[in-house]
Amino acid sequence: MKTVLCYGDSLTFGHDAAGQDRHAHEDRWPMVLQKALGEGVHVLPEALGGRTTAFDDHTAAADRNGARVLPTLLASHTPLDLVIIMLGTNDLKPWTGGGALAARNGMKRLIEIVRAHPYPFDHTAPDILVVAPPHAVPTANDTGMGFLKGVVEQSQMLSTFYSELADELGCGFYDAASVSRASPVDGVHLDAENTRAIGRGLEPIVRMMLGL
Repeated sequence: MKTVLCYGDSLTFGHDAAGQDRHAHEDRWPMVLQKALGEGVHVLPEALGGRTTAFDDHTAAADRNGARVLPTLLASHTPLDLVIIMLGTNDLKPWTGGGALAARNGMKRLIEIVRAHPYPFDHTAPDILVVAPPHAVPTANDTGMGFLKGVVEQSQMLSTFYSELADELGCGFYDAASVSRASPVDGVHLDAENTRAIGRGLEPIVRMMLGL
């Protein structure tokens, strides 16, 4: 049995822009990926709305700092064969990381955490797949992030930064913007079809990285 940890924010959680609720279980991209990979793989979704790569955000009750939470998840889910990380959109907020370069540095820190974690029972560190999230799009809805100055442009830079980082550090890379587009309802979140598209798009590279 192969085990995959999907580490993400509201896009992995399945936040529905139109309904301001959560997508059905079967529409969330980790579950689409699970169905596509079959019974020989266990896909674990670990997602929280507002989660950053490595920056504090005290506007919610839960800890949104991905670098602080990740070691606990690595310990609780070991052994892992692959960690898929799709974070960075929330790093673009001016009160967290403030831009794409900060997200790139935060992603680098997450990669370091996965590789340096003291795994028990002599388990080796899992492979890492870095996923650049779909781009933000303009919106007039002030409940989303698409209206914030510079967020759309900064979000478009994430794929380049993440691709270069993945090459530098020997990680897998996938650009979710190649298959998925944010809803103009709030500029950031996805409808059900665009959420499912990420799971379908990830299947080939995940199969390759798992040796399936």
